[in-house]
Amino acid sequence: MPLLTFCFLFLCSVINSQGALIDQASASPSLQQRLSFLEAMVHNDDPTPTGIAPIASPAHTAWMMVAAILVLFMVLPGLALFYGGLVRQKNVLSILAMCFGIAGLVTLLWWACGYSLVFGHNFHSPFLGGSEYFFFQGVNALPNTSYSFWIPQNIFSIYQLAFAIITPSLIFGASAERMKFLAVLLYTFLWMFLIYFPLAHMVWGDNGLMSGLLNPNASLPTIDFAGGTVVHMSSGWSALILCLLLGKRLGYGKEPMMPHSLVLTVVGTGILWIGWYGFNAGSALAVDSIAANAFMTTTLAAGIGSLTWPTLELLFRGQPSVLGFCSGAVAGLVVVTPACGFITSTGAVFLGLLSGIVPYVACTSLKKLFRYDDALDSFGIHGIGGTLGALLTGIFATASANPHLLSPTTLQNGLQHALESKTLWFIQAEAILITLLYAVVASFIVTLVVDFILGLRPEKEKEAQGLDISDHGEEGYILNG
Repeated sequence: MPLLTFCFLFLCSVINSQGALIDQASASPSLQQRLSFLEAMVHNDDPTPTGIAPIASPAHTAWMMVAAILVLFMVLPGLALFYGGLVRQKNVLSILAMCFGIAGLVTLLWWACGYSLVFGHNFHSPFLGGSEYFFFQGVNALPNTSYSFWIPQNIFSIYQLAFAIITPSLIFGASAERMKFLAVLLYTFLWMFLIYFPLAHMVWGDNGLMSGLLNPNASLPTIDFAGGTVVHMSSGWSALILCLLLGKRLGYGKEPMMPHSLVLTVVGTGILWIGWYGFNAGSALAVDSIAANAFMTTTLAAGIGSLTWPTLELLFRGQPSVLGFCSGAVAGLVVVTPACGFITSTGAVFLGLLSGIVPYVACTSLKKLFRYDDALDSFGIHGIGGTLGALLTGIFATASANPHLLSPTTLQNGLQHALESKTLWFIQAEAILITLLYAVVASFIVTLVVDFILGLRPEKEKEAQGLDISDHGEEGYILNG
């Protein structure tokens, strides 16, 4: 009897296992499903209709890893050299320390809560993300399909970290040579929570207030491909408020304050230009036609901007300066940033020309008229340039450059109608106004809080001596003999 029971149980187990194998075989994707899945991968499309779950694509993942490296390369050493060459010799290390300090601080904040506050969901808020990714919980090699079907979330998070690092770094060009290092770090800490995290979610979060491509219920369906509002406007307008409240450098307007090494600035400009391809083309989040278009438009705008600025110098001052070439290139890159994935080559040419004209006027005539000490022209290039780029995006954006502008999401939230009726520029102008007011008011608060807690400036003797010695006890150059 026990033997018969054992045989019966064994026979049942065999039948069940065979049934499971049959069910598994019937659930296996067909050849057509597999081909459709691969086609979706190549075109960076949604693979879920194929019945196969999204995975990390080797090609898209490799590009996004390179893009993240390029954006980090923009800060260290790109921005460090660009800004470092523009200050006087006694303050060069303060710029390098600023870049390193911000990189470390923002990395810690991003891991602890920043990424989740921008790209999380469980707050169900158009202003802030959620808490589900605090301390990178669940941030692994699987895609976050709210933002990309083909790259691991851990790579996506690090790519976005690079954006978060460079944005506050841009601010302190306006306060260069006269702000204490610890004040810079505290300002960055508060600024990230009060300005960057909420604004980035509003523009790039899948339920953000101004996220036109991702949120079908966006109240203001704007577009910002790689950071005109989030990066350049927020940092540029904050830079203006900071330099106004901080006051002018000692001796400003009375003694020469020439860049100590334009060679370093030129090298930094070249690195920024190279890194900007990760910034702009990488924002496609894939190796596809949109990334290729952003690559092209970025190059055109930067090149034309770099020519336009020194041409104006030649016309009005008699000589084209090397700094003019550098400033024009960076201005071109800034202005094209929000538009690069939405415009054609023709639009890029117009943006390049305007990027060489409008920021030039802001950095010369406007600064001279109002007499504010924007030491390294952070406001003139990033604040004015980012604002200009965000507005021009609404004028030159076209679905022929980016078919995502014609999607069920954009149809539902009105972005598609605005594009077709040529009124997108008006929506962009509303977003500009919101960003400007938000950045100005919030940065005013941050500046006052930092000044109350730590004080913004060193003592006059220490400022005159140089921040390298007073803040870091080191010198950038030691001349023997």
